[in-house]
Amino acid sequence: MKFTVSSSALFSRLQAISRVINSKNSLPILDCFLMELCDGTLFMTASDNETTLSTSVEVNESVEDGRFAVNSKTLLEALKEISEQPLSFAINPSNLEITVQYMNGKYSLMGQNADEYPVAQSLGSNAVEMSIDTAILLNGINRSLFATADDELHPVMNGIYFDITSEDLTFVASDGHKLVRCKNFSAHGEGRSAFILPKKPANMLKNLLPKEEGEVRIGFDDRNASFTTGNYHMVCRLIEGRFPNYNSVIPQNNPHRATIDRAGFISALRRVSVFSSQASSLIKLSLSQNLMTISAQDIDFSTSAEEKIICQYDGNPMSIGFNSNFLIDILNNIVATNIIIELADPSRAGVIVPEEQTENEDQLMLLMPMMLND
Repeated sequence: MKFTVSSSALFSRLQAISRVINSKNSLPILDCFLMELCDGTLFMTASDNETTLSTSVEVNESVEDGRFAVNSKTLLEALKEISEQPLSFAINPSNLEITVQYMNGKYSLMGQNADEYPVAQSLGSNAVEMSIDTAILLNGINRSLFATADDELHPVMNGIYFDITSEDLTFVASDGHKLVRCKNFSAHGEGRSAFILPKKPANMLKNLLPKEEGEVRIGFDDRNASFTTGNYHMVCRLIEGRFPNYNSVIPQNNPHRATIDRAGFISALRRVSVFSSQASSLIKLSLSQNLMTISAQDIDFSTSAEEKIICQYDGNPMSIGFNSNFLIDILNNIVATNIIIELADPSRAGVIVPEEQTENEDQLMLLMPMMLND
């Protein structure tokens, strides 16, 4: 079995799929890439037994189709230092010795039996399928991934909830403190369906999609989902269980509304939060006529800070406490010049929305308050 392939094309594809591979694997074969040569195309697969990511690259010349597995770390480290040039691979089928020849030298390494490599799960006959624009999927993942939880007791919170109807697609994530609901009206399914995408495959898509164009084909059943782009195909295990009713926790009547410049607000929060208690990161927002006072104090170290910023607000004076890290996280994940904070009272969640929604989008973030000391 022989083939010749561009070094940079091979390296970039292998590097992209290698992120699936765990640093420690239960099966030694999962330390490897699976390589399959078929009709002038080299198919490459990486897996951790729950998420499988595959891609392909055209080869220049090939003799005899076949398949083998090769240690991912060894191959990537070897290819990393090679400039763009043709690489000639020769695989001895009897002992799986791999010889890689390049301009000024050659590598020799041992392959492994490809038959040991686990096969990716296939979707059941009841699978739901839909296509979605790459940019919409990437945007939904980018906006919501930061709000997912790391909760062993409630695994359904550890991923992004895709809530699909015939009118829209809603991305939801929550860790119990903050919640993101990003609704898109230009993507929709044929009926009502939903799934929870785990954090790891969501991160994989976040890395792969910026270089992809066109549409992503999504298929899913009760246990697995597949995502197919122009260059990659991913199959992953879904989180099983029922996602909480997220709409029920969003307060509907919020009489106190403040409109604030987002960038200025973030800067002020960063400055003032330096002086908050390290244990709680509590900051206090006090609203009065067209003015917000941001304050923090750490009683243990006798430090405090206060800063006033202009905002549009004409309600009754009120104060509310938030975790500054969570609030900055939320503001960093809203794309808008100005944001609106909607509040009911100091004990109920604050709703944060962009002043102007992006076309075909309805984005909302929610943050639970913290008890103020005074």
